[in-house]
Formats: sequence, structure tokens, C-alpha cells
Amino acid sequence: MRRALRVMSLRSRPAFVVTALGSAQTLAWGSTYYLPAILAVPMAHDLGVSTGTVFAAFSAALVITAILGPFAGRRIDRFGGREVLALSSVIFATGLAVLGMAQGAAMLFAGWLIIGAGMALGLYEAAFSTLARLYGSRARGAITGVTLIAGFASTICWPVSAWLEFEFGWRMTCFFWAALHIALGLPLNRFLVTKAPVETPVETPVEAPVLPDIVAPPAPPVPPAQHTPTMLLLAFVFAATWFSSTAMAAHLPGLLQAAGASPAAAIAAAALIGPAQVAGRLLEFGVLRRFHPILSARLAAMAHPVGAAALLSFGAPAGMAFAGLHGAGNGILTIANGTLPLTLFGPAGYGFRQGLLMAPARFVQAGAPFVFALLLARYGASALLLTAALGSAAFLALLILNPSSKAE
Repeated sequence: MRRALRVMSLRSRPAFVVTALGSAQTLAWGSTYYLPAILAVPMAHDLGVSTGTVFAAFSAALVITAILGPFAGRRIDRFGGREVLALSSVIFATGLAVLGMAQGAAMLFAGWLIIGAGMALGLYEAAFSTLARLYGSRARGAITGVTLIAGFASTICWPVSAWLEFEFGWRMTCFFWAALHIALGLPLNRFLVTKAPVETPVETPVEAPVLPDIVAPPAPPVPPAQHTPTMLLLAFVFAATWFSSTAMAAHLPGLLQAAGASPAAAIAAAALIGPAQVAGRLLEFGVLRRFHPILSARLAAMAHPVGAAALLSFGAPAGMAFAGLHGAGNGILTIANGTLPLTLFGPAGYGFRQGLLMAPARFVQAGAPFVFALLLARYGASALLLTAALGSAAFLALLILNPSSKAE
């Protein structure tokens, strides 16, 4: 009884919820979104299909995520996110198990489509919606805390997946991650994330959020008449920046080699992405959260174009600078994806709105690896001109977006 009471007491603390949710997100991202970078080649070789087929299946998963995202968000708005997140763990485990048993393209696609449904229910959008349901308009600190932990997903899970694949093969790697979702992800999401009381209005925080240091004072939400143009601008910003993020996640080592870096140097520079993302999120936590989140979004949107200009101007010697700027900007933008809509529109209907805002980004993500691969093969490092242009356009869109009130 005492142990149960102790666990209930811990669950009521925001820091405990953020730690549990951040750990579950690390597992969710590392075993799904980041999996093709390690397993696509051995999967393709063993199944007798092209690597492009594996990435096509992954793209199909992102399309499913885009379609199901708004429905998952609406469910979280009504009942809280604990049950949705717990279900995602089961779905992830099922999809990974199907992948591990695949004998051809049909089961390959089936496994990834199941994982796509899990991603709609279990990645950042669902986690952010859960925090908004719990803490209302003061969830910015909690969102930052979750991304700080989950920012290490690729840094932790890529080496683990690579070692498991080398020692036991890609099928056992899938089975390992499937088992971990049941043994670790499910308890984290189901038993350690606080349940949002149904009777509590979403505008009223259940409790003070984590990371309560100096933050920007809350700004009044965007007037209803401006909702549609603001939503369209945000949807474009998210789609443009996620295209670049996904393209770099799939092709960064190859891009750096096209710019003149050796394979070893390219891998070393690419390894900076994870730490740079965390560094960017620490900057958001320590400094930028004193201001309106649109400032963070604007600075982050320009980080990739600035890094691209350096790489195109100076070649391989600027590889680490490019990786660092891209990673830091991407890390901050991940937080802005959650905090900017929360600040502009308020917490009411946050989950459904977040699903709508991210749907175009998911569709764009689905085609990003393929499109950038074609450009990289044809134009080499100059393919960066596209992602730099998208980042600059996102920055301009954020300049057009003028919140009704900014933090002083």
C-alpha cells in the first residue's frame, strides 16, 4: 500500500511525468522514425527488394500518420493522452513484430503501415497534446523537458540498432525493439503518465508545470478571425522545415560526402546532429523561453539556410558547422512545433489542431527522402539550395505572422 501511494505521489509531480514521457518518446522515435537509416539496406538485401522499396514503405507509414493524426489529437483533447500513448506502444510492438517476420514486400509494407498508425498515436504531437491537456497554456516548460530527453533518440538508438543488426541480424533487432515497447514503453505511458481528469477544463492547468523558472508571460490568443490565415502560415512553416529535417535524416552523410568530405568525416559530422539538437533545446530552455516562442521559431528557421550557405561556400571543412547549425535549429523547431500553436491559439482543441497543422508536414516528409535523393544524385551538394530556400521561406512566413501580443 505504501509503495502504491508513493508511486501515485510521484505521478502527481510534473517532473516525473516529463521524465516518463520523455523516456517513452526516446524509445518511440529511436525504434521507428530512425530505424530505416540503419536497417533499410539489410532489410532490402534479405527480402530481395530495393532499398527504395523499404523507404517507400516508410513513406507510406508517414502518410498513415498524417491521416490519423487529427483523430488521435481529438481523442486526447476529450479524454487525455495516457490511453492513446499506451495504445501506441502496443501498435509499435505489433508493427515491429510484423516487420521481423516479413518474407516479402507485402509484409514489409504491412509492418510499416502498422507502425505509421502507432506514430500517429505515439510521437511528439500526441505527447505535446497530452501535456497541453494536463497543464493548459503553461505547458511550454513541460514540452521543452520532453524534447530535451527525447533529443538523444538517434544518439542512443542508432548505435544500439547497428550493434544488434551486426550481432543478431535485422529481424532480431525488430523483435528487440518490439519487446522493449511492451516491457518499457507501455508501463511508462500507461502507469507513469498522469491521467487528465475529464471534468477539468483544458484551459485550466491541473498543476504547475515542470521547469517553472522565468518564462514569457502568457499572450492573448489569436483572434478567431485570424485563425485560418495563421493556421495556413504555420502549416507551411512546419511542412517546409520538416521536409529539410527528414531529408537530412535520410541523406546527411551522403550529402557531406558529395560536398567533399571523406566517409569517416561525414559520419563524424553527422553524429553532431543529436548533441546539437539538445544544445538548441537547452538554449530554448535557458534563454529563449523568456520570449514569445515565435522568436525561437524565427531563429531556428534560419539556422539551416545559414549552415547550407557555409557548406556550399567552403565545402567539406564547413561540414561540422552545417551539421551543428542544422541540428540546433531542428531541435528548437521541434519545441516550437508544440509551443507556438499553444501560445497563439490557447490549449482548447490543441490536440485536433496540432494534428491538422502537422498533416501537411507528414505528407511532405513522406516524399522528402525520395525527392532529395533524386536532387542529390543529379546536382550533388547543390541540392541544398532547395532546403535552404524552404528554410528561408519559412522564416519569411514567420515574419509575416505577427502575434497580437509579444513577451517583453
